[in-house]
Amino acid sequence: MTAIFEMGIADIRSGIADGDFTAKEVAETFIARVSAAKPLNAFLVETPDHALASAEAADKAKANGEALGKMAGVPIGMKDLFCTEGVPTTAASLILEGFTPQYESTVSSNLFKAGAGMLGKLNMDQFAMGSSNETSAFGNVISPWRRNDGGNADLAPGGSSGGSAAVVSGRIAPAATGTDTGGSIRQPAAFTGITGFKPTYGRCSRWGTIAFASSLDQAGPMAHDVRDCAIMLESMAGFDAKDSTSLDLPVPDWEAALNSNLAGKKIGIPKEYRVDNMPAEIDALWQKGIEMLKDAGATIVDVSLPHTKYALPAYYIIAPAEASSNLSRYDGVRYGLRDLPDGAGLQDMYAATREAGFGPEVKRRIMIGTYVLSAGYYDAYYTQAQKVRTLISQDFDKAWNSCDLLLTPTAPSAAFGLGEKSDDPLAMYLNDVFTVPSSLAGLPAMSVPAGLDGKGLPLGLQIIGKALDEQSVFNAGLAIEERAGFVAKPEQWW
Repeated sequence: MTAIFEMGIADIRSGIADGDFTAKEVAETFIARVSAAKPLNAFLVETPDHALASAEAADKAKANGEALGKMAGVPIGMKDLFCTEGVPTTAASLILEGFTPQYESTVSSNLFKAGAGMLGKLNMDQFAMGSSNETSAFGNVISPWRRNDGGNADLAPGGSSGGSAAVVSGRIAPAATGTDTGGSIRQPAAFTGITGFKPTYGRCSRWGTIAFASSLDQAGPMAHDVRDCAIMLESMAGFDAKDSTSLDLPVPDWEAALNSNLAGKKIGIPKEYRVDNMPAEIDALWQKGIEMLKDAGATIVDVSLPHTKYALPAYYIIAPAEASSNLSRYDGVRYGLRDLPDGAGLQDMYAATREAGFGPEVKRRIMIGTYVLSAGYYDAYYTQAQKVRTLISQDFDKAWNSCDLLLTPTAPSAAFGLGEKSDDPLAMYLNDVFTVPSSLAGLPAMSVPAGLDGKGLPLGLQIIGKALDEQSVFNAGLAIEERAGFVAKPEQWW
């Protein structure tokens, strides 16, 4: 039998149901993996008791002949952006140090109702701002992968969901939650050789999820494969009256409808995604993906998304603008860090608290956002960026007249070394060049591992679909997964 720690959601669920092992054995296996993986710095808080309690509940339900939930007995990692009742939640920022929510986010609550247990809270880029997991106030997350060129440099796991990517890739957890604002599920999934899915904006409630950019943030699953992502998303999604942007729609049975036969489907290849200086191996992988989808029965067509070149600058106006508004609530008055110098007044406390609590990248984005929202610049920058966003959405709408899905690379490169881009914010922002357009349009998209670069590091392909058509995205991802046969995984070195 495959070792338990090598299993994903579906295999664990089947093994428990068939009596091959107990949920408690599963929990104990992964708790031990968490403890052994401390050098990766992926967990900010460990919650073994929560995982064991959920496992014992699953074992009891099975013994009593009760129906088991979709995630029964599956221990997961929880990105530290989701508020968890009685468990510290910091968004990897000092300004929320000591904050312990007295309520549960809707996404985590849905997962727990489905039977999942929580192994702990995962490290991330501070307030989800970053592409390498180097902006956390609690240290960098280290990817479990290593280059095969003899070097031993620590690699970035991607961001902001770097902790989630690292633990799934390293078989420290069978799955984890992520959030995606401009690519923060898909890019780290590509960097670490796992599957990550960003659903249509509004599929998963944002209630109880610490906000970065409210019109963009969306929760999603990160797991070993397409089927596991489908199972997990079914448990995460659903209407929530507490979130005004939540979609009042039934949650489809994505797992049951998985089908890799793409006969009759048209896959669009956007010419604007062939960016300057794209590495030859990324272009080769893209061509390989095209051939895979042809083999699955799809027809390939060329499409144009003419405003793609404006997506990244528009995103880095809209997202910081929303962040500057959302993060204004962290002032040292109600919760979290309070820095009160001797003799300080209220304004002094605000300034000292925010200076001590926010990291450099968060401060940079707050300053950008405040500037573009300021009098005299609002129309020139923010209003103009929103108009560009509308044009980008219209580009996708026109593309759907000639195709059902889009195929692109997920990221412009494989994982880079920690520190290699941290001094150049623009180079870091370019990591999102392929993922940002679909985020601005609120479309479902996923990254599937499809190959390795010349140094043995994972590369991902991205599928983008129409709003609410998660099923087609899952199916195309499954077609790639079956044909790519990606089985590479990092060697345990920690």
